[in-house]
Amino acid sequence: MKWILKIEELFMMGLGIYLFSLLPYKWWWFLVLLLAPDIGMIGYLFGNKAGAFLYNLFHHKGVAIAIYFLGVYLTSPLIQLIGVMLFSHASFDRIMGYGLKYERGFKYTHLGEIGKQNNG
Repeated sequence: MKWILKIEELFMMGLGIYLFSLLPYKWWWFLVLLLAPDIGMIGYLFGNKAGAFLYNLFHHKGVAIAIYFLGVYLTSPLIQLIGVMLFSHASFDRIMGYGLKYERGFKYTHLGEIGKQNNG
């Protein structure tokens, strides 16, 4: 991924950290929950199609934002937390070069094939 996109994702992760700071949770929860959305990889136990669907559900920023705003609307810090963590995790993954998955297999993402060198 190009460095400019990584910087953009870094700023989005910063937004996630800021939104987390507005919630009534201890900071260590952010670190504990940051990798929790990777539970979506369990879908790959049922094949590439189910795996891509479940993974993308847990890593789609639109879903994360919708959950966060649902939490705001319902004044539910827990639902807001879920949205913030999904959003922050998706940004973290994008910084690391992991994108939304295609049904061909785990290594095929919207950012390119995992493991291939993307200079830029």
